[in-house]
Amino acid sequence: MNLPVSDCLISARWIVPVIPSGVVLHHHSLVIRNGRIGAILPTDRIGDEHRTLPRVELPHHLVTAGLINAHGHAAMTLLRGYADDLELDDWLNNHIWPVEGRVVDKSFVYDGSMLAVAEMIGTGTTCAADTYFFPPATADAFSDAGFRGQIGIPVVQFGNAWAETELQHIEKGLEFHDSMKHHDLITTAFSPHAPYTVSDAGFNSIRQHADALDIPVHLHLHETRNETEHSRPLQRIQSLGLLSSRLQAIHMTQLTTSEIDLLARHDVNIVHCPESNMKLASGICPVLALGESGVNVALGTDGAASNNNLDMLEEARSAALLAKVSTRDATGISAVDALEMATINGARLLGLESEIGSIEPGKSADLIAVDFSGVGFQPVYHPISHLIYVASGAHVSHSWINGQCLYHDRCFTHLDVGALRTRVDAWQEKIKAES
Repeated sequence: MNLPVSDCLISARWIVPVIPSGVVLHHHSLVIRNGRIGAILPTDRIGDEHRTLPRVELPHHLVTAGLINAHGHAAMTLLRGYADDLELDDWLNNHIWPVEGRVVDKSFVYDGSMLAVAEMIGTGTTCAADTYFFPPATADAFSDAGFRGQIGIPVVQFGNAWAETELQHIEKGLEFHDSMKHHDLITTAFSPHAPYTVSDAGFNSIRQHADALDIPVHLHLHETRNETEHSRPLQRIQSLGLLSSRLQAIHMTQLTTSEIDLLARHDVNIVHCPESNMKLASGICPVLALGESGVNVALGTDGAASNNNLDMLEEARSAALLAKVSTRDATGISAVDALEMATINGARLLGLESEIGSIEPGKSADLIAVDFSGVGFQPVYHPISHLIYVASGAHVSHSWINGQCLYHDRCFTHLDVGALRTRVDAWQEKIKAES
C-alpha cells in the first residue's frame, strides 16, 4: 500500500528521543515533513514556518521512537492459545508442527500476518523481524498495512507446504529476496530455523548467499538446556563460519562466559525473548553479562503462539524485571536500558540505526504516543520509568510509520479490522475442525 505522507506538527507533554540516552524533553514538538523528522523544538518556540502545519496535540502523552520487535512469527497469531503450558519440545513436535502441516498455506500466512500487524501497530510496534513459511504472503500483509519489517527466508530440512527440500527453501528464498530489493519498508534475511533442523550443507549455502547479498542470518540458537546438554551448537555455528555481525542469534538462554566473549569478539547481535522463554521454561538470556561485554541485545516477543501477545512495552518490562531477579541486581537493567533494547538496539540489529530507533532530525518518522492521563500513571516523576513499569500496549494512542499515522487516538486509519476479525473467526473454526 502506497500511503500518503502527511506533514504535521506533533506537540507532546514529553518527548523521549532515545538518543541521547535517558533524555526527556518537556513540552516539545516534532516537525514532520515528507515522512521524516525535520526538527525537534520547544513548543513555545515554534517558528512561523511551522505554524501552518496540521497539529497533533498530545497534552498528556509521551512520544518516543516506534518500538522494534526483533523476533517473531507473525502468522502464528492464528495459533494464539492453541497449545499452552507445555515444554518447548512437546509444544513444537506434538502440537504446533502437526497443526501447521494441516492448515498452513499462503492465505493462512497473509491473514495471520495482518492480524499480527494490527496488534503491533495498536500496541506501539512500528517494525518487526519476522520468519515463517510463505514469506511473500507476509510481505504482502506488511506492505498492504504500511508496516516496516525484516522478513526472513525460512530454511529447514523437512518438507512443508511452502518448500519440499532444504535446497528448495533457499532457491525460493532467493527469488523472494530479488522481489524485495527495492521495497521502501521491507528488507530480507535468511532465517534457518535452528541447528537441529538445518544441515551443514544448508548452513554453508546460506553463509555463501548471505555474504554475497550482504543480508543477515536470523537463527534460533541455544534456546533450551536440552539443545545444549550434549553439545554446544554455537561451536558448530562458529566452525561453519557464521559468527559475524551479520548473525542475529535468537534466545541464547544457555551461555558460558567464554561463549559470551566469543559473541562479543564477532559482534554477533542477540534477540532476547523473555516472555516466550519464561512461558516455555526455556531459560534466561544473560542480558546483563552480554551488555557488559559490549554485545548488542534487542528484544522480541517471539510468536503469539508462545507468548501470547505481541506487546513490546510488556516485553520491555519483563526484560528489566527478569534481569533484576535473575542476577539479584536491581540496578542491572534500568528502564532506560529496556527502552533502548526495544528501540535503537533493534534498529542496530537490523542495520537500520541511521533510519529508525530514535527521534533525530533526518530519520524516518516512526513514532508512537502513549497516553499518561489515566489515574494509574499519577504522579509522573520519571516518564521513562512510567513508560516501562506502568504502561502497556493498551495505553498507546498513536502510531506513525514513515510519517503516516496508522493509529490515531486508538483507531486504525487504514485497516478494516471488522473484515479481518471475520477472516480470523473462519480460521479458528477451520483449525478446530482439523485438530
